[in-house]
Amino acid sequence: MARGKLRIYLGAAPGVGKTYAMLSEAHRRVERGTDCVVAFVEHHDRPRTEVMLHGLEQIPRREMEYRGTRFTEMDVDAVLERAPAVALVDELPHTNVPGSRNAKRWQDVEELLAAGIHVISTCNIQHLESLGDVVESITGVRQRETVPDEVVRRADQIELVDMSPHALRRRMAHGNIYQPDKVDAALSNYFRPGNLTALRELALLWVADRVDEYLQEYRREHRVSKIWGSRERIVVGLTGGPEGRTLIRRAARLAEKGAGGEVLAVYISRSDGLASGSPKELAVQRTLIEDLGGTFHHVMGEDIPSALLAFARGVNAT
Repeated sequence: MARGKLRIYLGAAPGVGKTYAMLSEAHRRVERGTDCVVAFVEHHDRPRTEVMLHGLEQIPRREMEYRGTRFTEMDVDAVLERAPAVALVDELPHTNVPGSRNAKRWQDVEELLAAGIHVISTCNIQHLESLGDVVESITGVRQRETVPDEVVRRADQIELVDMSPHALRRRMAHGNIYQPDKVDAALSNYFRPGNLTALRELALLWVADRVDEYLQEYRREHRVSKIWGSRERIVVGLTGGPEGRTLIRRAARLAEKGAGGEVLAVYISRSDGLASGSPKELAVQRTLIEDLGGTFHHVMGEDIPSALLAFARGVNAT
């Protein structure tokens, strides 16, 4: 049985419309005749989102009791038995109630995918495991529910759901995200313009890196050796001499002129140790390139010009 495909709507912040976008996609698929069901969707009492559930088949949730309180979770067995072509599963990083078959919802999704069911899910950028410390430093809030980056990176499709901070705060003020009694506190804390701008930048950068990975995979699979100038990527060849500092600064200025430019400094040493550069100078240059936002690479090669050219082609340098 072929593994199902995973599509994720990745939000730059809460309330940007991930679940709404997912439900809109579900309606489009149903209209095309696709067998699509709601395995678990949380509308958070948002009227516009709740209305989007109308007309979609919903799998009954599994009721569970924990410490005297009743909860509902996705019924994995019921979804597997129904075996739809596509299942909607909201809030991928969600932690299941203790006693569930899996600790995390993304693990439930893995079961559905293994059974050949395509899954459409949602996730916010602040819930990615690798960004926990960064998000906490921005918002002051530590995210307790996270999903491993690799789970999201393995998705067959990732669609960014984005909104300007001003538009998102306006949605909040109009009561389209939280209940009226929570709006003022949210606007004064988590939803401050600076927080939302920083989260938005995190989302854009993360997705840009994922797109770059897709591009590299495509180039490898199709054996594309020609350089594609999809992103300004400048390679600086270092010899270990003092001129390297000037070259690094020049490359950094060039990268700043283009959107999302990247600088990669590479030192190529021969395996026999001949014609090696100054270790002290290379250490200084490594610190300089990293301070300027670039990366340092040390490559072994018998023929330095050929090794440099191979490195440049490998990183799709422009």
